[in-house]
Amino acid sequence: MKDYLAETASQTAGPYVHIGLAPQAAGFNIFEKNFSHVLTNSHTQGERIVVEGRVFDGSGTPVRDVLLEVWQANAAGRYNHPADQQTKKALDEDFRGWGRTCSDFDSGVWRFDTIKPGAVVGRDGRLMAPHLNLWIVARGINIGLNTRMYFSDEQEANETDPVLNLIEWEVRRNTLIGKREQRGSEIVYTFDIYLQGERETVFFDV
Repeated sequence: MKDYLAETASQTAGPYVHIGLAPQAAGFNIFEKNFSHVLTNSHTQGERIVVEGRVFDGSGTPVRDVLLEVWQANAAGRYNHPADQQTKKALDEDFRGWGRTCSDFDSGVWRFDTIKPGAVVGRDGRLMAPHLNLWIVARGINIGLNTRMYFSDEQEANETDPVLNLIEWEVRRNTLIGKREQRGSEIVYTFDIYLQGERETVFFDV
């Protein structure tokens, strides 16, 4: 019988996740180009929106040191990635489609300034409703969590979305819907994420 090395104990992201992945949020200006929660510039095509929310643990307490990444299509429904070969949909060179943010330590609120994405064609050729792909990392999470945010004002598209329809309990689909409201000049979608408990957000194994 062969001897094997003992398995190394698993570790969470630790209290220093901001320093390693988003140093500017931790007060360290060490990169020439910092990752940002702002995905647009003055030339980006599409409807400007704000997406914000809080991440709650199993006790209902806001997680104050969480880090989130967002990946999304542009306003035409195309990703700024070589794997997206939708030649009939325009690529917006002024929209990266990726961002990183951290929760505010006092309030626990995180925020992305972006544009509303278009509908995306899935791998099987079926049309998916407009959505954001989110990745969540924080202390107490051994592996980053993947989820999606759909838009409350896209109800018809949401009803036929192939991913949403994979969720057997319809009431659970509501955990993936960002609520739209107008706040002054800003269009804001609120999307709170629950790690555990009765309101636990649907997460995906990707």
